[in-house]
Amino acid sequence: MFERPRAGERAVLVRLGLGAAADPEDIEEFTALACSAGAQPVATITGRRERPDPRYFVGSGKADEIRVSAVEQSADLILVDHALSPSQERNLEKLTGRRVLDRNGLILDIFAQRARSHEGKLQVELAQLKHIASRLVRGWTHLERQRGGGIGLRGPGETQLETDRRLLGKRVRLLTQRLAKLQVQRETGRRARAEIPVPSVALVGYTNAGKSTLFRALTGAEAYVADQLFATLDPLVRRLKLPGGTEVVLADTVGFIRELPHELVAAFRSTLTEAREATLLLHVIDASDPRRDEHIGQVNAVLDEIGAGDIPQIRVYNKIDRLEVQPRVERDADDVPARAWISAAHGAGLELLREAIAERLARSVRGATLRLAAGQGALRSRLYAAGTVRAERALDDGGCDLDVQLPEVELLALAQAPGVRVAAVAAVAAVAAGPAIPAAVDGLLESHVPLAVADTR
Repeated sequence: MFERPRAGERAVLVRLGLGAAADPEDIEEFTALACSAGAQPVATITGRRERPDPRYFVGSGKADEIRVSAVEQSADLILVDHALSPSQERNLEKLTGRRVLDRNGLILDIFAQRARSHEGKLQVELAQLKHIASRLVRGWTHLERQRGGGIGLRGPGETQLETDRRLLGKRVRLLTQRLAKLQVQRETGRRARAEIPVPSVALVGYTNAGKSTLFRALTGAEAYVADQLFATLDPLVRRLKLPGGTEVVLADTVGFIRELPHELVAAFRSTLTEAREATLLLHVIDASDPRRDEHIGQVNAVLDEIGAGDIPQIRVYNKIDRLEVQPRVERDADDVPARAWISAAHGAGLELLREAIAERLARSVRGATLRLAAGQGALRSRLYAAGTVRAERALDDGGCDLDVQLPEVELLALAQAPGVRVAAVAAVAAVAAGPAIPAAVDGLLESHVPLAVADTR
């Protein structure tokens, strides 16, 4: 065995192309990942193989090249931009005499550094423990020994590996229980917000696309902004006032990346609920990135995995200051705002984006049950005239329950009207083309008083 260094993270980076040469863009991204974790890259080793080597992943010749490079550069760490099996990781450590970390372990380490909230820290620790658990299987044969020994302690006993597995499993169960309680609290708060239909907008996108910069530019919140991968981990929620005075909830979420570890996606499923239950997604894209189309596909794949693939999107092409592009909003075949070209850092196109958000939310239709008092006959007639009523039930006090389908901004206005109560709200029903606000109920918005949205994380 060897001493694992606690500081001085001089690292040799390893990236192979499977079936083709290693892509320089992938190498550049992996270098940024290593720097984000605090490592100091001192050498980069690339190559290609048709398939991974079962012993070292990289093959015996390339493994020896890594060992020589680590010695020459006085490296403390070997970072491999692939998911390694426990035996491959152990074999490379034995050969090089250095600590070896694969891509999943590196991303987990970055997340551990970035987590600030209690829930975020618990989620990262749970993901790390599950990752470590896979490394205990055939990964630490030096622990397969009896703990006891000496006079009176000989005989059957528990091996150190079995002890570690038992303690690790106990900690995983404890963290799972704590996260379950936190999720119940989060869901309770989310249900309370849902009783009054405040539309929610979530920022999603590839890491380092500028989500936090846009979040700060739109809300004025002091969000942490840095030119590094995963600068923001914990979700941040703030109010946003749109043209017309409507207030919505805007949430900044963790950035995505290619080959995001599945244990992280699973651990952060509750955090990503902000994206999964949003009314509208702002898919932030680095317009200057030559691989932006590939990154769009990777983000959409993660959204599908967490159940957010069907939520309406506006693609926000950020960083146009690096290109010769003017701020603008592009529409799809149904004349719906679909793409916005902006520069969050310079404020270009932000007003156009706000208008696009307001228009898309006006088209986002929800099913709801409105409880009207007995004196609301005029409002009842206007709702029928607009063709929004699906069913009606009379109440003993002379009022009625109306099952309606309305744009969220109109439900928000109705929630403030005297003699009206929103009894239930269903999920988003559709995003319809046509006029943003039906003329027959246009007057509902005149009495709208913006809600005070909770300014919380």
